[in-house]
Amino acid sequence: MPQSFPKASILLSAAAKYLEEELLPTLTDYHRFQTRVTVNILNLIRRELELHEGQAASERHLLAELVGRDAELATLSMDLATRIRSGAIALENPALRSFIRQSLNDALTINNPRWPNPGARD
Repeated sequence: MPQSFPKASILLSAAAKYLEEELLPTLTDYHRFQTRVTVNILNLIRRELELHEGQAASERHLLAELVGRDAELATLSMDLATRIRSGAIALENPALRSFIRQSLNDALTINNPRWPNPGARD
């Protein structure tokens, strides 16, 4: 893609800003609700584009440490599921709990960044 073309996240942000700041105040009822939903969708897609690559790399690294080998993310994820089902990794395993907590936090950062951060609680 040419470097002169704006990044998708910038375009999405501009579209969401227009809808939210200029169009939304002029609407009522059904159209106001639908526009609010559209703004939320555009912002979710923008966050996914901005954060996904880094989160996937972090997830792959954490999974590799947890299962003790390196592979593609999908393979590591399936390996973890197999190990949990077989009992090779216990649900009480602190590393597993930490991984799940981080995965949920990453997902919420994209899906709903206003959701309270679960912090260090188990």
